[in-house]
Amino acid sequence: MNQRSSRSHSVFTLRVSGSNTVTGETCEGCLNLVDLAGSERLSSSGAANDKDRLKETQAINKSLSALGDVIAALGVAGESASKAIHIPYRNSKLTYLLQNSLGGNSKTLMILNLSPMAAHLSESLCSLRFATKVNNTTIGKATAKKLAAAV
Repeated sequence: MNQRSSRSHSVFTLRVSGSNTVTGETCEGCLNLVDLAGSERLSSSGAANDKDRLKETQAINKSLSALGDVIAALGVAGESASKAIHIPYRNSKLTYLLQNSLGGNSKTLMILNLSPMAAHLSESLCSLRFATKVNNTTIGKATAKKLAAAV
């Protein structure tokens, strides 16, 4: 395990709004930059001996699992547009916070940072499987949402 890691997710949110002075139209957007803590096996992380670290590792793994559940539900919802599918955004603070960025009128880009070491092969494969699941999920087409001019 990386001893220098903060062992937490971090989210940076940038809200941008712009207006066209000629037409009076305004447009708003939100950019979320998210650094996810990697999942860990309890047996290999050494967290089993430290109660605080054990709780931290379990919370990270739970939120990553909830993110996977949301992505899977979005994939099902994208395939069957005729049925209303429940998306479990409220199962984790992370998914609730990223709700507007994951579903609906949004674009999502995932970048992985993998270890080249053979000792970390199983974790790298797990990350690649997760990224494949994300990549195979079709949410829909994002469109610009322009706000009408104020009169």
